[in-house]
Amino acid sequence: MTLKPFEDVVAEHGPTVLRVCRAVVGPVDAEDAWSETFIAAMRAYPDLSPESNVEAWLVTIAHRKALDHIRARDRRPVPTDELPEQTTDRGLPGGHDPELWKAVGALPMKQRAAVAYHYLAGLPYTEIAVILGNSPAASRRAAADGVAALRKTLSISVSGDIT
Repeated sequence: MTLKPFEDVVAEHGPTVLRVCRAVVGPVDAEDAWSETFIAAMRAYPDLSPESNVEAWLVTIAHRKALDHIRARDRRPVPTDELPEQTTDRGLPGGHDPELWKAVGALPMKQRAAVAYHYLAGLPYTEIAVILGNSPAASRRAAADGVAALRKTLSISVSGDIT
């Protein structure tokens, strides 16, 4: 069994990775995190085992790049004499419901990541546990708590698809 061409991997998993990045770091940094994910993946791809779950591997890389972006954002100075830049949802996956994305962004990091990885990337809790460094039960609990918080915040019924 051989690996697919990397271009096919990007085409197949790019939208999922972008949704995950957007859910974890927000719309402003999502494209940067997405790009850094695929640059890192492209470098490591030749050494990937053909039996590997490529989607889970990419989500793991995206998780690490997203954390890097969050840490970097927290270290950047915030100018006080200028108005903040207005963001737009135009052209972004899930851009049609800014309240939902704002609520997802307000979740604690573990809950946000568990919700994003399970509901956006479709990963099972066993793989999410590896990414987050906890147990499958803790990942399941974090996702359940995140969805419960979203339901409470938005007063809606969240289905298996947050897009």
